[in-house]
Amino acid sequence: MTTVHRLLDEAFAGVEPSLEVQDLKEEIRANLEARAAELQAGGAAPDEAARRAFDELGDLSGLVADAAGAPHEPDAPRSGRAPRSVSPAGYATTAQAMLAHKVRPKPGFVLGVVIAALVLAGLLAVAALDAAGVLALPDLAVAGILLTAASAAGFVVGLSLSQETTTNHPLPSRRAGGYYLATGLAVFGLLLALFTVLGTFPSWVYAFAGVAVVPGAILFVGLGVTQTNRKKAWFREVAREHGAVGDRFERDPDAAARFGIFTSVIWMTSFVVFAVLGFTVGWSWSWLALVAGWIVFMLLLAKMLFGERKDEEKPSAQQ
Repeated sequence: MTTVHRLLDEAFAGVEPSLEVQDLKEEIRANLEARAAELQAGGAAPDEAARRAFDELGDLSGLVADAAGAPHEPDAPRSGRAPRSVSPAGYATTAQAMLAHKVRPKPGFVLGVVIAALVLAGLLAVAALDAAGVLALPDLAVAGILLTAASAAGFVVGLSLSQETTTNHPLPSRRAGGYYLATGLAVFGLLLALFTVLGTFPSWVYAFAGVAVVPGAILFVGLGVTQTNRKKAWFREVAREHGAVGDRFERDPDAAARFGIFTSVIWMTSFVVFAVLGFTVGWSWSWLALVAGWIVFMLLLAKMLFGERKDEEKPSAQQ
């Protein structure tokens, strides 16, 4: 429903935020998403369904003006857009624009994240006590504790991405669920490897750790490469007016795709070498392959994020 969010942002662009305006916007958003879902069920493409649902509402300028307490111009064109009293690009700084469009986190979201974080910390504390010899839990019970802790970490990530923020639209529930699964798999594998190093599990559990981490990493790469721009229309307008905002991956989708491919190659190679070393040299040395993979990954990340600055400075220096 990204198109619905974009159309709504355009309709409410320039309107001073208030409780009444936000309530109206959320009500219209719910109606648009429900109608767009009906049109999609009838065979319409997602973007087409969103636009048809928006057009069916007609002129929103009167509703928006009433909610904002501003006079309505009856001769305004029926484009579904409100008169712009303040353009997002008209703010002196990006910070001012962000304050004007600030979205506060929902209480339910905050409560859910806090509870999940407490559960995660408590479970890791219990597992750490077992690794230290204070508790004597069966290995299967410790594995279950780590799995639940990984699920809590994935829940925090997925729930966070599904929330609307000041600058970003929320992710669809299925894609947010994908990030939940990817995070859960990756964290579970890393926890298994960590507690194997601490002596909780036998060395052959490293193989199960790899089985969890590799699919999680691949899923992360797939989600990242196929991710569309979540930035809101007002933020993109401010970015055009005040200069590029965000890291290189947000400004250059091709660089993000290359990084995803390189990352998958690095970690696939690391886990293959990890398995080979484990079955030949021994599991006590095989973890060095993962350390090497992590070092290469961090160097790649630094190069991809900051390496292009010299290239950007060359044209200006030549001028």
